Amino acid sequence: MLSDRVHTFGQYLLKKHRERVHKIALDAGFTCPNRDGAKGIGGCTFCNNASFSPNGRQPAPLSDQLESGRRGIDRRTRARKYLAYFQAYTNTYADVAQLRALYDQALAVEGMIGLSVGTRPDCVPPAVLDLLAEYHDRGMEVWLELGLQSAFDDSLARVNRGHGLKEYVNTCLAARRLDIPVCTHLIVGMPGEEAWHARETLDIVLDIGTDGLKLHPLHVVKGTQLANEWRRAEYAPLSQEAYVDIAADLIERTPWDIVYHRVTGTAPAHLLLAPAWCAGKWPVVNAIVAELERRDSRQGQAFIGHNSGQEGVVNAETSEIAAPIQA
Repeated sequence: MLSDRVHTFGQYLLKKHRERVHKIALDAGFTCPNRDGAKGIGGCTFCNNASFSPNGRQPAPLSDQLESGRRGIDRRTRARKYLAYFQAYTNTYADVAQLRALYDQALAVEGMIGLSVGTRPDCVPPAVLDLLAEYHDRGMEVWLELGLQSAFDDSLARVNRGHGLKEYVNTCLAARRLDIPVCTHLIVGMPGEEAWHARETLDIVLDIGTDGLKLHPLHVVKGTQLANEWRRAEYAPLSQEAYVDIAADLIERTPWDIVYHRVTGTAPAHLLLAPAWCAGKWPVVNAIVAELERRDSRQGQAFIGHNSGQEGVVNAETSEIAAPIQA
């Protein structure tokens, strides 16, 4: 069982709220500065949001999504507490008044205890942080989910990310100064990266400070630049065995107090091109558990603090960053 060896988000919520809490994934119709021309056009090379958006690009009204989400959770688990998960695209990329209206609408639903807001680290201005801090100070469960993906600027540039590590550092430190919990998204298997890149990225994130982590294997979906690169044999995704080995390494290196919101990711079969194993969640989760069992290990077992050897990788006052170690 994953929660025997990993501090999972479900475990964290159950302990804190004394009953099951489920996320309701939402698409509020946002776009992204890397698509609308503010920073770029075309988005990240791996991005087709239909691969994780609950409603594709024709989202139903937010009220309908909230009600549908509640009904689905009731059928599956009968949980009575929820988090509104603003998931698709960049969910802080709007005027603060518009964001407040959307967040308030979700929070007005019976049983809704908080928000989880997925966004880019370069799209969280101080006014948005103040808004999230306001909800947090009112006793709500609030998570700011920042898509870093890699600590290597070369890797981020290669996938047309449109920001670097420094933007993540600035936003993460600012959020945590306001006591807003941060969940950092990391992608394993980025183009040009090897296992040591993932370990170094994690070590840098831990040095900066985070409250939660999400791990995703990079998969190739239709309608993306990465799909073209894959067809030209310019990119080869990881095998399941390689991903499981790296994920187990990262989990071992993570202190127990940090919450793992996710240890793998999937894509719908009708969009997924490669690797085929990314179509299913539980075989991968079970393989990670089996690998940790084989090692007789668990989260935090290999954590020794500043594993990267870059003591003071980030200066909390100036946000200056030491360059990642090269292999």
